[in-house]
Amino acid sequence: MSNLPLNLPLNKVPHRVPRVSVIMRCKNAEETLAEVLKSLFSQRFKDFELIVADSGSRDRSLSWLQAWPHRLIQIPAQEYFPGRVLNQCCAAARGDILVFLNSDVVMLGPDTLAELLAPLLQARDSSGSPVKASFARQLPRPEADLWVRRDYALTFPASTPAPDWLPLSLPLAAMQRIAWEAMPFYTWAWGSEDSEWGQRARECGWQIVYTPMAQVMHSHNYTLRQLTGRRYIEGEADAWMKPTARYSILHVLLRTAADLFRDTAYILNVAKGGGWRDILMALPRRWIFHWAHYKGYQLGKKRLQSGSQDASQGQRMVLKRHPAA
Repeated sequence: MSNLPLNLPLNKVPHRVPRVSVIMRCKNAEETLAEVLKSLFSQRFKDFELIVADSGSRDRSLSWLQAWPHRLIQIPAQEYFPGRVLNQCCAAARGDILVFLNSDVVMLGPDTLAELLAPLLQARDSSGSPVKASFARQLPRPEADLWVRRDYALTFPASTPAPDWLPLSLPLAAMQRIAWEAMPFYTWAWGSEDSEWGQRARECGWQIVYTPMAQVMHSHNYTLRQLTGRRYIEGEADAWMKPTARYSILHVLLRTAADLFRDTAYILNVAKGGGWRDILMALPRRWIFHWAHYKGYQLGKKRLQSGSQDASQGQRMVLKRHPAA
């Protein structure tokens, strides 16, 4: 499992065993955390505990938490690896359903949690059901860039199933505990722990349900520097998930051109003659989007070929460019 230090002080935690454990990873989230906690504890579904894994917050995040019942796992920032921390939190959880909620994800209605849980709770009443996990629909924040809005519209549709390339998304997701026990999160690379778990679940024949009625607000206007780090670790993870894939400079160029065309068409259509800043930024943004992924994939391939278990290079890449990660 994990050798990270475990610190779980009791803080207004009820003694009964909850049906659901909500697991939240947090670092310097004071700008969003109060709103996130209010939306969580305003849910009509109340039978849950909250476990928070904080990886070195230096702002008021821990102060905001004091007003709400929770258990705290404190992790040194340099020891934060997503899959490893998630496994530690799942092991500490008491519920038989695990819910994963990011510290910047706001539930948009009082029944969001109930909608997310419905496929899993129904599955528990149906013998032999293959449903093992579910995930919510994410809507961009009001200040989201236009290219972010386009990506979210494609990734999280209002009614149709999620695209095939998105098997699971953890900003808000739920999982049967027995599924995690049978298949913990991988720890080979720093990122894409949700996609990798979802891919393996599909290979096992397990069903993951996209629940568009469970709606949350969540998005990021990444700077070019931050985008580099995020896409680099996603590329490294893809080397593990897609070891036979072939990425080249030609692929980077073609994908950049295709996304640039789609972004421009979308911006002109939505902005109605405006959005020139978004159009000017589309080329460097999409180039970095695909180039950083390509470089991360090359690192991942080298690690696979050498048998290296050292994921620290990807960790340094993302944390240097996105300290709040």
